[in-house]
Amino acid sequence: MKRNARILWITKTASCMALLSVLQATTTSLGNTLVTGSLVNLMLILSVMAGGLSSGLTVAVMSPVLAKFFGIGPLWAIIPLIALGNAVLSLLWHILGNNRRLLRRAAYGLALTTGALAKCAVLYLGIVRLAVPLLRLPAPQAAALSGMFSFPQLFTAVAGGLLAILIMPAIQRALRAGEL
Repeated sequence: MKRNARILWITKTASCMALLSVLQATTTSLGNTLVTGSLVNLMLILSVMAGGLSSGLTVAVMSPVLAKFFGIGPLWAIIPLIALGNAVLSLLWHILGNNRRLLRRAAYGLALTTGALAKCAVLYLGIVRLAVPLLRLPAPQAAALSGMFSFPQLFTAVAGGLLAILIMPAIQRALRAGEL
C-alpha cells in the first residue's frame, strides 16, 4: 500500500470508528437496542462500502470491543462471536454490494438480505445455541442474551442496510468527487 493510500485508509477507518463510537455512546442512553443496533449495522456497512474490506473488517471487529468499554457490550466471552457476526455482514456487503455484474439496486438488495440473514444466523448459532449453554449463565441472563442475539439481529441488520442503501449514493458521489 502506498503512503497516500495508507493515510487515506487510516483516515477513512478512523472516521468510521469515531462515528461508530459517537453513535454507540449517544444512542445507548435511549435504552433501545434496536436503534443502537441498526445504527451500528449502518456504520459497519458504510465502512466496508466506503473504505474497503480491510476498513470494514477493522470496524466490524472493534465495534463490540468499543461497546464493552462503553459499558453497553455483553460478556467478554461472546465478543469474538459478535465480531464474527459483524465481519460476516461486512464481508457479504463487500462481495455482493460491490458486484459489478448486477445492477446497483440488485447488488444492494442481495447484500442486504444475505448479509442480514447470515449475521443473524452466526449470532444465533454462536451465542444462543453454543455460548449460552456452555457458559451456564443464570436463567435471567441466559434469557436476555438469547433474546438479544436472535430475531432482533435480523431486524437491526435489515434496518441498517436500508439506511445504508439510502445514504450510500451520496457518500459514493462525495468519494468520487474527492470530498471524503
